[in-house]
Amino acid sequence: MSSQRIHAAFAAARAEGRAALMPYFTVGFPDFDASVAVLRSIIEAGADLIELGIPFSDPLADGPTIQHASQIALNKGMTLTKSLKLVQKLRIYSATPPLIMMSYTNPILAYGVERLVADAAEAGADGLIVPDLPLEEAATFEQACNTHDLALIYLAAPTTTSGRLTEIARRTNGFLYLVSLTGVTGERAALPADLATFVRRARSAAHTPLAVGFGISNPEQARLVGELADGVIVGSALIRAVAQAADPAQAAHDFVSRLRGALTAAGDPGSRAG
Repeated sequence: MSSQRIHAAFAAARAEGRAALMPYFTVGFPDFDASVAVLRSIIEAGADLIELGIPFSDPLADGPTIQHASQIALNKGMTLTKSLKLVQKLRIYSATPPLIMMSYTNPILAYGVERLVADAAEAGADGLIVPDLPLEEAATFEQACNTHDLALIYLAAPTTTSGRLTEIARRTNGFLYLVSLTGVTGERAALPADLATFVRRARSAAHTPLAVGFGISNPEQARLVGELADGVIVGSALIRAVAQAADPAQAAHDFVSRLRGALTAAGDPGSRAG
């Protein structure tokens, strides 16, 4: 079911002539109940998929905005177990959008790989992103995800060599996450100049849809990325909008609605991977 839901989300967006929108949000920020309300608003605003960031004390791939949100969530008592409960609440609220959990390796190892994957699938998650998991150490994760039909989604960066990109693209499930730039997450004033070249290189290797994240800050950038890739991932800008708002859920709804509108207005972005 998990892979089917991810496939269906990309297929539905493609049928509408646009890229799929995948907001990222840190679960437990600014607290458990508020994050549930924010994520429900994100669903109502038209998110096609949702990436759920699991708070961690040393998020090496994340920039200051997500680091700050993670620390606040941890301070409020957010744990991996509570994150799974939040996933369950969201799945009960809506059966439609794929829910992709993003966690670093250490919390998963502490919880237990097999146990985490089984519990995530039971809660209603569809995929797992582990940004610091190298291919060489992923066999246990892959086996558990295959057993429980949870998509293990790999990342590739502009610096990824052609041979390794081919292997990453072969082993990823659901979609391939393209990191648009070298560095950490966070808003950028402009998209990388070589992004189109990177997406074309990944397209030639991939059998899954391509979703681009890192550095996408506003609807115009989302539109431009949506003309290149099959999915657009936006995190830090969304978290900043929520953090600055008197009504976090409404701010999230408004922000995601603008992103979705930009992608819809982009028109037919051309042939996309299935």
